Amino acid sequence: MEAARPRRPALAGLVLAVLGGALFALVRARGRVMTVAVSGDSMLPVLRPGDWLVVRVGGRVAPGDVVVARHPGRPELLIVKRAARRAGVGWWLESDNQGARGRRDSWDFGAVPDALVVGRAAARYWPLRRAGRLGTDTRGALGWHAAVTLGRPAHRSEQ
Repeated sequence: MEAARPRRPALAGLVLAVLGGALFALVRARGRVMTVAVSGDSMLPVLRPGDWLVVRVGGRVAPGDVVVARHPGRPELLIVKRAARRAGVGWWLESDNQGARGRRDSWDFGAVPDALVVGRAAARYWPLRRAGRLGTDTRGALGWHAAVTLGRPAHRSEQ
């Protein structure tokens, strides 16, 4: 009788290989990417705490896109918001959940200059059951909000 051999979960390995290949293809075809991890309730209902995003650094921004930008008053802090509209030489960035505790957006600090917009969020890659491309929301004033700082395995968000 042959002893049973321990097996790696095949699905997890396949998913990691596919995600790695997709990320490599995105980097090669589109340029630089970064990742951010969402925390706080101000992204609800579209993004939830624990969601991880792939962000295309320097990606072209359009109204309704989810973007990562440097906070105008705290440049070491990255924020995730929805680009509501062009405002002079920058973007008016808003939160979807305006009632979230600790929410900060362009209503608090004004338009964010183009130089502080890092890139456009392209996809959610974790948790796997919610993974997929992030579409553009053209509802206008509604937007996303989260703040993100460096962390592991992705940039970690804070309120």
